[in-house]
Amino acid sequence: MYSEDLLKRLKSELSGKLETAVLLWMLDPAERDATVIKQAFLSGVTNLFAATEVICSRTPSQIQLIKQNYHSKFGVLLEQDIAVLTSGDHKELLLAYLSTHRHEGPEVDREMALKDAKTLFKAGEKKLGTDEKKFIRIFSERSRAQLAAISSAYHDMYGGSLKKAVKSETSGEFEHGLLTILKCSQNPAKYFAKVLHQAMKGLGTNDTTVIRVIVTRTEIDMHYIKGEYLRKYKKSLNDAVQSETSGHYRTFLLSLLGPSH
Repeated sequence: MYSEDLLKRLKSELSGKLETAVLLWMLDPAERDATVIKQAFLSGVTNLFAATEVICSRTPSQIQLIKQNYHSKFGVLLEQDIAVLTSGDHKELLLAYLSTHRHEGPEVDREMALKDAKTLFKAGEKKLGTDEKKFIRIFSERSRAQLAAISSAYHDMYGGSLKKAVKSETSGEFEHGLLTILKCSQNPAKYFAKVLHQAMKGLGTNDTTVIRVIVTRTEIDMHYIKGEYLRKYKKSLNDAVQSETSGHYRTFLLSLLGPSH
């Protein structure tokens, strides 16, 4: 109707956090994720956190679409960027997680879960040092349902939690990746409720994180995230956003969140 590109027009009309949020919202889900990852790569090492979170919290079918979008939008394979911009165990984990075809159904192999729990115990808490390769293999190859089963088998067999083991045996971005995969295998909504809470608690707000999570999860599981947020922090997510943001930016985020009841 107007012979111009809506995105360009929005860019010229908006600014700041509102512009960032609206432009991200205008993309389709896989393109949003690809864009968030690319921006994280461009903003330097400090923000590999966001790229790791997006990759390690998405399902195998979402990852396929992200890889396609990343390649068509930026002219480079996501794996190539990761190979250049990350290192060590963190790099190995991301590459394995991106390339392995995981099952998405609810079926669980109990025998295998017990075996994997044992392998992880031997690779971590039981030995001096850590066999990172075994963690990478199991965390990148097992489905969400299977990982949740491994986690509960681990607890039954050794009395401690697999999450605590990961925290004590690994560090940095590698630890962040493993924990994201593990927590999202059990309850993605709870994971994102915590990410949002941490972004808004204390002095100042990490708006990059708030925008990333609200915009990319609104069409996926926001209803559950709001429920988990209320349950855990005794305050509605809408109220938190209301008090931590302002202006048109606040109006936009609240309209994405929808009614708080």
